[in-house]
Amino acid sequence: MFKKLRNRFLIVNLVSISIMMLVAFAMIYTITYQNVQRETNMELYKVSDFYHGPYNSSKMPRGEEGFSGVAGSGTSGTSGASNASGIGSPPADGLGENGGGLGEDPNSPPARSVSFMIQTDNDWKITNTHSRFDMDATFYEEALGKVDQDKLSGGNRQTGQFALDSTEWAYVINPSSDGYMVVFIDVTAQQGILTNLIYTFAVVGLAMLIVIYFLSRYFANRSIKPVREAFEKQKQFIADASHELKTPLAIINTNADVLLANSDDTIEHQAKWLHYIKSETERMSKLTSSLLYLTEIDDSRSTMIHAKFNMSDAVETIILTMEAMIFEKSISLDYSIEPELMVHGNNEQIKQVILILLDNAVKYAKSKGAVNVTLKKQNNEVVLAVSNTGEGIAPEHLDRIFDRFYRTDSSRARQHGGHGLGLAIARSIVDQHKGQIYARSVVGEGATFYVRLT
Repeated sequence: MFKKLRNRFLIVNLVSISIMMLVAFAMIYTITYQNVQRETNMELYKVSDFYHGPYNSSKMPRGEEGFSGVAGSGTSGTSGASNASGIGSPPADGLGENGGGLGEDPNSPPARSVSFMIQTDNDWKITNTHSRFDMDATFYEEALGKVDQDKLSGGNRQTGQFALDSTEWAYVINPSSDGYMVVFIDVTAQQGILTNLIYTFAVVGLAMLIVIYFLSRYFANRSIKPVREAFEKQKQFIADASHELKTPLAIINTNADVLLANSDDTIEHQAKWLHYIKSETERMSKLTSSLLYLTEIDDSRSTMIHAKFNMSDAVETIILTMEAMIFEKSISLDYSIEPELMVHGNNEQIKQVILILLDNAVKYAKSKGAVNVTLKKQNNEVVLAVSNTGEGIAPEHLDRIFDRFYRTDSSRARQHGGHGLGLAIARSIVDQHKGQIYARSVVGEGATFYVRLT
């Protein structure tokens, strides 16, 4: 059951995180894509403005030396260099002899862009080309063919992108009086940014999911552990409560059968059986009252008011009520109480804790033993210690004696009329007061119970 619960927690956690990661990546990718497209369009139109300006205004006539990359269809009279391997590679002189790049020459396109231009007539026949680099005439034809295909598939778009010779190109179409001017720029680097972003997300996302899986599994196991422990304690509680109720019910049933079998006898002769029934009924009443009280504390349904009260007076009051019983059992009582020690809490509940601890100390003290009670202030805490001389508590039992129905010696506890709920009630009350309760013991010598309150 708990394994299924853990697996469901893991699935929900991983699915939720995966969706959040995908949404975050989609937003990052969208923003990055828009920024890249914006920069690409700005660069594209900047280059386009150049070709509309200096080039078309004949600041540098076609065919002039320096436009070594101009190639035409054969009708323009220009000398086109044929070197397909030079695509996208600058000349050896470093983009111009002025040392500052072609961007400083008004007759050259912006130096940041690798670009070229194709002029066509109205029938999309190449009439002129312009580039800073040596390009083969077939390259221009292939580029124009890509534009033509893109226009047909994209509904006559004026801008677009395509891949040619492992290079990504963006273009813009500018109608002119005698045809069209198509300007191209290299956007391989920009597309590389988007591609690398996807690869990076895939690798990082996968690594993060693996890490998150193991972290989620670890925390899921830790989260389920208290639930499992609570479930096991609840099962044990039900089993112990059933066992505690089973014995008195069996005794009551047996004595009732005896009474029914001797229905003609007088009540006086049957008084023994009636006393047994009454005794076990009272025992069950105490048990159910203790269980209800524990439930009220655990469910925080207690309506007790917390306020400052005198802890010293509370301890002295309980000792006075127990003195007669302690005297009857021939147990010596010694106590040391610092006066006027104040704590914040509920007076009646704390008195019940003191009564439980003192009652246990008397019950389990050895014959003609001793019980010692001390109350003092340590730092900012008020510490109550109740100890006795007796058999003590074995180390393996110290961590469990505050559990419900837990008893180190069931037969002896039953002789004293205990159910194993007293210390559980004491711990619940102390926990409600934000305090601490614990025990120290030496086997064969005795045990001491401590309560720390503020």
